[in-house]
Amino acid sequence: MYRSLEELNGNFNKLTLLPDTIGFELLNLKKLSVNSNKLVFLPYSISHATALRILDVRLNCLRSLPEDLENLINLEILNVSQNFQYLVELPYSIGLLMSLVELDVSYNKISELPTSLGCLRKLHKLRVEGNPLVSPPLDVIEMGLHAVRQYMSEKINGYHNNSPKKNKSNWFKNIKKYGTFHGNGNATPARRSRYEMERGLVLPEYRPIDALASPRYNFGIFSPKRYFSKLR
Repeated sequence: MYRSLEELNGNFNKLTLLPDTIGFELLNLKKLSVNSNKLVFLPYSISHATALRILDVRLNCLRSLPEDLENLINLEILNVSQNFQYLVELPYSIGLLMSLVELDVSYNKISELPTSLGCLRKLHKLRVEGNPLVSPPLDVIEMGLHAVRQYMSEKINGYHNNSPKKNKSNWFKNIKKYGTFHGNGNATPARRSRYEMERGLVLPEYRPIDALASPRYNFGIFSPKRYFSKLR
């Protein structure tokens, strides 16, 4: 019967490991939520759970993610936030999740986003706050999700590896061409918030970590109805 399982919730336990064969056994699993545990790694088999649409592994101690995430062809929501000092990088394959709509990597120790993120054309929401990001730089992040995608796409082609002054000029022209930059630096907080939301880059106000970890905060946050109703 467990092979027919579509949703598994293991939140708020003291899990340090998931079964090695979980991805091979739960072939119909669509939602896996194991936030607020002590997971260090995800089993290799998780990348074979091809029916998976929502993966929530925030508030753990993850050191890394599986390398072959591209096999998760139906994954739409991925939350690996709040692994704090443990998660320092993301695999290149995260940019090959072609069905991905929402990605939350906030509050980790990530300094560079993989250039493959430039390939995520369905991505509508990206959260990166709380990371010591160098690439993409902060000024690009502040321009919104489209600007981040464009920057990563250009970095794949080597536009941001040499000749900084020339690249900066070309980058600014491309931003204007694609309508990403609208000179909203003097906008009011309300208008700036709307500007950011329209571009899919969400930089919410600070919340205490204790509140984020509470059952009250987590309850229902990854309901498919809540998320998919907002997709356009």
